[in-house]
Formats: sequence, structure tokens, C-alpha cells
Amino acid sequence: MFLNKKNGIPVKEPVFYWQDLLKGLRDILYPRICLVCRNKLNALSIGDLVCLKCWGKIKKNLPPFCRICGRTLDKDDLAGHTCSGCLKHQLHFDRAFSPCVYDGPIKELIHQFKYQKKDYLGPLIAGFMVEFIREYRIPLDSFDLVIPVPLHPARLREREFNQALILSDHLAGVFGKKVLSDNLIRCRHTRTQTDLQDQQRFTNVKASFAVNNPGAVRDKDILLIDDVMTTGATSSEAAFTLKNAGAGKVFVLTLAS
Repeated sequence: MFLNKKNGIPVKEPVFYWQDLLKGLRDILYPRICLVCRNKLNALSIGDLVCLKCWGKIKKNLPPFCRICGRTLDKDDLAGHTCSGCLKHQLHFDRAFSPCVYDGPIKELIHQFKYQKKDYLGPLIAGFMVEFIREYRIPLDSFDLVIPVPLHPARLREREFNQALILSDHLAGVFGKKVLSDNLIRCRHTRTQTDLQDQQRFTNVKASFAVNNPGAVRDKDILLIDDVMTTGATSSEAAFTLKNAGAGKVFVLTLAS
């Protein structure tokens, strides 16, 4: 307390919040920008990372879903319940789901997550997977294990983390599931799938996975986690390897497709 010089009435001392002051200085010197559109963020943003406008532009996969890959079906495919892409190949997983369409803001966020070492984006974008599981009542209780699609050691050294493992850990924490992260391995270093055509992707990942301990997956129903599904080649080959090791059903959940 101190006395007002004019009338001698006790007045509370002003309180200075140094954290607020430092935050204000930081915002002046290093203004927060949206990771997608690069515009300055205001108080209403998602995690101080993405503006509401960009977040609202993230496209969702909506029903009716393809009974194999989980993408939204075109009108021409409704009768067969299977999209034209899935009819081209024999896919070894039992079913797949993706909450988001791999386009626009979510594509940019996944790219930064994977290739620009922004691993802190993992829990934020994994929220779409959590929301999808709850909204469409994906029966997680029926799965014994959550397994992330692994990276080859050479690629893991390059990226410094496995994005599928970060997503898996977040989901497992929310739903109380067990993550088995060191049994399914990448035993062959392959070219990145990004620049390959449809059939080349399947050839590229052939025999690229192995299971260290088949006993750990034998008769287990598995939820396989990855960030993106395009043709389904990687997830299919991983599921094929797990089933050859004795696994039961293998479902796939990716962030986008």
C-alpha cells in the first residue's frame, strides 16, 4: 500500500505482470503468424498456430464411406460401396478410415509436421482422429494393439522422429490403448512414395516390412496408424506382413486420405 500524495488515502500498489509484458514484447518483435496462410494471428486461433479461417477450410471425409479405404464415395460408386481406386488393387487391410481429405490446410500442416520437424503439431492434428473415432463410434475396444507404421532407420535419422508414432501415442493416451512400436519394422530402405505413380507405389514397398516377434501379434486385432493414405500401398503391405505373422484383423486409421 502507498498514500495518494493529494489526499493521503491508502491506494493499492499497481501490479506489473512481467509475463504479460514479455509476451507483449515478443508479439511486437516476433508476431505470431498462421502456419498455413502466414497472416498474423489474433487472440482467436487454434493453439496459437493456425487461424480460424484456415482451420475452417480443412475438408472432412464424410459418409457414405468406401467400405475399404474409408474415403467419401462418389455417386457412381454408391451401389458397390467401394471406390474405383480400391477396385484396382488387392488391399490386405480389412478396412481403413481417414477423418480428413488430403488437400488444402491439412496437407500443409502434415507437410510441416513431417518434413519441417514441427513435431509439436502432432497432438493438435491428431485431434481430428480422436473426434472422428468418437463421432463415428469406431470400436477401439475391439483392438488389442495400436501399431504405428514404422520408418526405416535411415529415414528416422533424417527426420528425427516417426510422425505415425506421435499420432499413435496421442490416440493411445486418449483411449487407453497399448502401443506396440518396435515389433513391426522397416527392413528395406525404399524410395519415397511421393513421386511414384500408382502401381509403382505397390512395387516400391514390396517386402519392405518385417515382424521381430510374431508371438506379440499372433491372434491380435490391430489398429495400424499412419499420417496419410494415398493408394493404400504402404498400409496394405504392412497389414500383409502383420497377418503373415499371425495377426487377426488389421484396420488402418490415417489422418488424411
